Parts: sequence; structure tokens; C-alpha cells
Amino acid sequence: MLTVDFDRLPVGPGTRVLDLGCGGGRHAFEVLRRGADVVAFDMDAGELEGVANMFTAMDKAGEVPAGATAETVTGDALRMPFEDASFDRVIAAEVLEHIPDDMAAMREIFRVLKPGGQAAITVPSFLPERICWALDEDYHTAPGGHVRIYTLAELSAKLKSVGMEVGTHHHAHGLHAPYWWIKCAVGVNNDDHPVAKAYHELLVWDIMKRPAVTRIAESLLNPLIGKSVVLYVRKPA
Repeated sequence: MLTVDFDRLPVGPGTRVLDLGCGGGRHAFEVLRRGADVVAFDMDAGELEGVANMFTAMDKAGEVPAGATAETVTGDALRMPFEDASFDRVIAAEVLEHIPDDMAAMREIFRVLKPGGQAAITVPSFLPERICWALDEDYHTAPGGHVRIYTLAELSAKLKSVGMEVGTHHHAHGLHAPYWWIKCAVGVNNDDHPVAKAYHELLVWDIMKRPAVTRIAESLLNPLIGKSVVLYVRKPA
């Protein structure tokens, strides 16, 4: 399930891409499939082990185009172990809302981007996130959880303040917002609640099958209740 639109963040052979806070690696895998060189970066070594194993499996399955490379690096988003101007693209998907000093992380993204390089920054959308916070305190107070709710204006202003040129944006995962509202209403850690389980099964079915009816429904819901907002920015040349 991708949040970033790769028509707006083009990657391909010869493009060096940083997937910052890669988690399970969903965007890193897509970048590799497109033939780019990807660095999956996260502070969770356990997550990165699984990502590295998947990179290997993709290569064995013939899913990696000739010349494309992939590696995993463990580290802190506030002190990334990369030289200035190291990457053509940076993806930071659902990362900044977890970081108390988000401005420091934005400055690091700016630093490691090459002049003219582009980044895709995704965070939870204001309205769906605000409802989750109101429904269940555990949703945002758990260790490592979300520490802020962004408006699009705030996110844009902060990125501009570190030197980025702000471009287009869109919303994603409109079908997922109701799932998290249900989870928060019944207890965010209550995975066995029948309504939450049923909705989760619907989402899994949608991800696997991608039927036209849910694709149309999500396209209509995204501008209204899309769970994530994606902002595309550029480091001036």
C-alpha cells in the first residue's frame, strides 16, 4: 500500500533515493522495482532486518532491474550518517509526526538532498487524526506515538522555513480513516473487536484485489477524509 505517488516523485535508473523512517519498507521496495538505488533508513534494526531480507528475496525472484541497488542503514533522523547532497530523492512517509524536534529532521532532509532534488513528505491529515486523538488517548500517548497533528499550512510553512520550495499535495487512504476511528472507539489495542476485524478484512481484500468500486470510493473520499496528506517539495537548484 503506497502513500507516495511516483508520478509526482519520479524515480528510476540512476536515481539515488533515501526512504527515511522506512518501517516495513513498502516505499523502498517500489523504488527498487523501478530500478533506482535505494537506501532504507530507520532507527529500528529489527524492521531493517526484515527489509534487507525482502530486498534479497526480490533479487532472487528477478524483481530487481539490472544495475539497481538497495541497502539498509540504521540511525537517527536528526543526525543522519550521510554526506551533504547525497540523494536525488527523499521519502519521509508518516515519520515527522513521531519526532519531537521535527524542524531538525526537516533540516537534515534538506541537507542530504542534492540541489534540485525532490522529497515526498507524508503525515496524518488533520481532521482524521484529530478525531483519533479525541476518541482514544492511547492512540497518541503510547511510547513512540504521534506527538503532533499537522495542518497542511503548518507543514508547508515549516518546510519553507528550512529552504524547501513547496509544490503540489494530495490526500491518500480515504478508506483507512474510518478503520482507525473504529479502532479508537473500541480501544486502539483491541484487535479482536468484531467490527474492527471485519473492517480490517475489507481493507486487506481491497489492497489485494483493488476492485474498481473501492478505487472509485477512495478517490472520492481522499479529499474529504484521506488518512494521509502527501506534500511534494524541492531543494532549490
